[in-house]
Amino acid sequence: MPVPVTAFVAAVCALLLLITAIDTVRQRIRAQAAFGDAGDARLISASRSHGNLAEHAPIVILLLAFLELSHAWHMGLMAVGALFLFGRVLHIWGLYLPASTKPPLPRSLGVIITWLTLAVLGGWTLYVLATQNL
Repeated sequence: MPVPVTAFVAAVCALLLLITAIDTVRQRIRAQAAFGDAGDARLISASRSHGNLAEHAPIVILLLAFLELSHAWHMGLMAVGALFLFGRVLHIWGLYLPASTKPPLPRSLGVIITWLTLAVLGGWTLYVLATQNL
């Protein structure tokens, strides 16, 4: 397999998506909400944990694949991939914590880590494009 880091990150994201999708359905059944969120805090948390992962994972997986196929530094890709997964788990956990006037710390850290990995992967991809294709 030429892209083991990408495959690992994609597989873990798939499992996280499955877990969060199942919980979203469980919360829908509990809240008796076929559509929308019925204003139910637990359903909103479950739905957003699933949706937010589904929004961020595809671009990270694509960027990892592009970099891996261009023979970028393997250990660096492993570190960034692991950091992304850690951030996603923190974000999911934070969405399930009771909300107060501000977001729970794990949620905030998850967002920051996710944005950091997006910036690193985006910048790294542009660097590789600039140095290998000019």
